[in-house]
Amino acid sequence: MIKQIAHLGIAGKDLEAAKRFYQDVLGLECVGEEVVPSQKVKTAFIPVGEVSIELLESIEPDGPIAKAIEKRGEGIHHIAYQVEDIEAALAAMKAKGVRLIDEQPRQGAHGVKIAFIHPKASLGVLVELCEYPH
Repeated sequence: MIKQIAHLGIAGKDLEAAKRFYQDVLGLECVGEEVVPSQKVKTAFIPVGEVSIELLESIEPDGPIAKAIEKRGEGIHHIAYQVEDIEAALAAMKAKGVRLIDEQPRQGAHGVKIAFIHPKASLGVLVELCEYPH
């Protein structure tokens, strides 16, 4: 079901400052930014080998990222895993009694289908499933 780790989501209050750290200090390159209004977030992707870092900044004070930072502070927000068929993966997890945040996929950045598993089902880690367009 899981193909690979797709990205690590890191929540921060200042996307530009976060990008400067990854670019100027670590020497990595940001390959794209996108605002996802439905998620109330601005993202920047930084590839590191086959995995990416997804930097996240809330664009609304009531957005999920703003709430996460308020509750837990800045830092790792989620781990995203690539799947071939997100609907099948969600159905399999639901059949196993896994607590889901999303029972149906929604649109994420770059046209990717995404869905989240509740952290109470995964040892306190917010897990995102991603299906990339073919």
